[in-house]
Amino acid sequence: MLIALGANLPTVRFGAPADAVRAAIAALATLDGVSIEKTSAFYETAPVPVSDQPWYVNAIVQIKTSMSPQELLARLHEIEADFGRVRVARNEARVLDLDLIAYGRQTIRDDGGLIVPHPRLHERAFVLLPLRDVAARWVHPVLHQPVSDMIDALPADQEIRQMSV
Repeated sequence: MLIALGANLPTVRFGAPADAVRAAIAALATLDGVSIEKTSAFYETAPVPVSDQPWYVNAIVQIKTSMSPQELLARLHEIEADFGRVRVARNEARVLDLDLIAYGRQTIRDDGGLIVPHPRLHERAFVLLPLRDVAARWVHPVLHQPVSDMIDALPADQEIRQMSV
């Protein structure tokens, strides 16, 4: 299972976005039935779509879990809320964003709005470059493309740089 993490707003409780992402990884590790297998490097990324928002800090964790995809997504939303995330508008600045990118090789489209694999992951450098760090051989179960091919197809205008942390 693959979870994308991102933040671009500081918080009083967790500090800078990179600290919030670190704290979110720690929170994931405390969930019953979840073990973190791998964590990507952290990346600074320009907002997508382009806006005047601050740059994001993004990462990917690969986990093992006994939770169902729906249960896992609910727990991710609980962590976001605990960090102060309030969902108002799409693509808004945020203190924390946790997305279930993939759940094994499953494809899911349920009535609760869960879509797996994430419908835009193949268009986002901030997902694909960290994904390469943890699962370079992963193949998109719908597009049947490996991570490297999806990276090669990215638009050239997405700004991303690996952080030295």
